[in-house]
Amino acid sequence: MQNQITQRKNLAVKGFFDEETNTVTYLVWDKKSLEAAVIDPVFDFNNLTGSANTHSADKVLNFAQDKHLKLKYALETHAHADHLSGAPYIKVKTGAKIGIGEGIHKVQEIFRPMFNQTDDDEISDFDLLLSADDVIKLGEMKIEIMPTPGHTPACVSYKIEDSIFVGDTLFMPDFGTARCDFPGGDAATLYDSIQLILSHPQHTKLYMCHDYKPVGRNEYKWETSVKEQSESNIHINKNVSKAEFVNLRNSRDANLNPPQLLLPAIQVNINAGNLPKAEDNGVAYIKIPIKL
Repeated sequence: MQNQITQRKNLAVKGFFDEETNTVTYLVWDKKSLEAAVIDPVFDFNNLTGSANTHSADKVLNFAQDKHLKLKYALETHAHADHLSGAPYIKVKTGAKIGIGEGIHKVQEIFRPMFNQTDDDEISDFDLLLSADDVIKLGEMKIEIMPTPGHTPACVSYKIEDSIFVGDTLFMPDFGTARCDFPGGDAATLYDSIQLILSHPQHTKLYMCHDYKPVGRNEYKWETSVKEQSESNIHINKNVSKAEFVNLRNSRDANLNPPQLLLPAIQVNINAGNLPKAEDNGVAYIKIPIKL
């Protein structure tokens, strides 16, 4: 398991892997100023019991405290469908601003009616809606915003120096690429987004949002490179055309089951990870739409 601190020029990266959801949360910081950001934090939620805790987020916060880091941002690569976001908890604990791609409005337009949510619901929203023109500063470092839609309309990747945090676009080369069958997803768009990522220099470091440890591999991994993906990704490499990728991706997506936490995660994450308001009995409830 890749659990060491990765050192780049001014950038330091620590990945925290949540095996329950196969998600990697990244803590990134400027080694000089110690200003930091968390990318894709996890809030622990048991769908069967309705119980929740902050163990995953606390691991990140405790590590940041031990390193005397100053957390400025909690950044989402998209509105996740496989885990609830820990961003609101990190904001409460540190004052970090929550950011996501500006395309989140499209995702909200799709999913809010499903849960009977409206724009005027009393739910806190994102602090930062990020576009390609925006740059976030961490000390002397810049976090560049790369819109990379396809998995969802709101997907962005974050480029820091020669490293890119790719969200749900690519997986490790032996597992392939992200699904595109959610509302607003599109395989041809994902192909173009991945080509944008792979247009960077061969040595560029790529950090995955998930790993599922395919048959034949004994440990979880989430760090790779443009060179490795271009040469050996099983879905999309330099020998795969756009038409071939779209056909492969659509064929695979037609047989995939929904993520286990899809309905809880989406209705929470489109509202910046904020849980539904507690009702008059003091209990908050997740909605499950029923189809007859």
